[in-house]
Amino acid sequence: MVLRMLCGGMALLAAALVIKLILLYTGMKEIRTQLSRCLSEETNNVIYVSGNDRHLKALAGALNRELRTLRGMRQRYQSGDRELKEAVTNISHDLRTPLTAVYGYLELLEREEIPAEAARYLGLIKNRADAMRRLTGELFVYAVALAEDDAAFPDDAEKRENVTVNRVLCDSLLAWYDIFRERQIEPEIIIPEAPVVCCVDPEDLSRVFGNLLDNAAKYSDGDLRVELTADGAVTFCNHAAKLDTVTVERLFDRFYTVETGRGATGLGLAIAKLLAERMGANLAAEYDAGVLTMRLTLGHTVLFL
Repeated sequence: MVLRMLCGGMALLAAALVIKLILLYTGMKEIRTQLSRCLSEETNNVIYVSGNDRHLKALAGALNRELRTLRGMRQRYQSGDRELKEAVTNISHDLRTPLTAVYGYLELLEREEIPAEAARYLGLIKNRADAMRRLTGELFVYAVALAEDDAAFPDDAEKRENVTVNRVLCDSLLAWYDIFRERQIEPEIIIPEAPVVCCVDPEDLSRVFGNLLDNAAKYSDGDLRVELTADGAVTFCNHAAKLDTVTVERLFDRFYTVETGRGATGLGLAIAKLLAERMGANLAAEYDAGVLTMRLTLGHTVLFL
């Protein structure tokens, strides 16, 4: 009799433990689902536990406190990030007016008869003004690209259209012909005859190509190979003996420049990377055996005609 009662008690205890484990599993699954939603979505919802287990409720309460802290940090970051974008845009825009005046006075001085030494100093001033104008332009473009989600700028998707990549690439190469000739770089160009069509913003694509060609002009040892493949991949390859793997890994960092970069602002490749991502493309850099390769993969956006 005692043994039977003991067995019955053990069975009830086991059943209670199984039910407890099931309730704990259900509660943990419920918490996991809600936590995942709270982290992936912009929401003020809190984690709610339908059961009465005090340990699960305590866990949910602790997670809710951390979520509130995280939301506060996110809001402060977004507010500061928005203010920074607006400040960079305003500063770069405001710098254009005095720069225009500087160029006007420089042109007036160039028309005057001045001593050779003064002419040399004038050339140095113009060189620095050119660098300032490049940096100002890059700052403005970068700020606009970063502000793609702000109401002040139109949605990038609205500016997309079917673009023949071959034509945009050829136009970009022609625009850089004089610079390459000046630096004694004769590009090897491989472009298929069949058009490769992509739904992108043509201005963004042109700027990405231009910035990549600018990068090649800065770091090339005298060669450049540009290839567009039928699957929508564009590669820019050139020897760059003065670079190294660590340097190449930082080329997409904002304001990062290397000593071999001529007139670099440190924003060209950062802008190219940002615009490529906006187009749904991927831009990556590789360095092997002294050869720098920039590869733009347009991916699933490519159509074939």
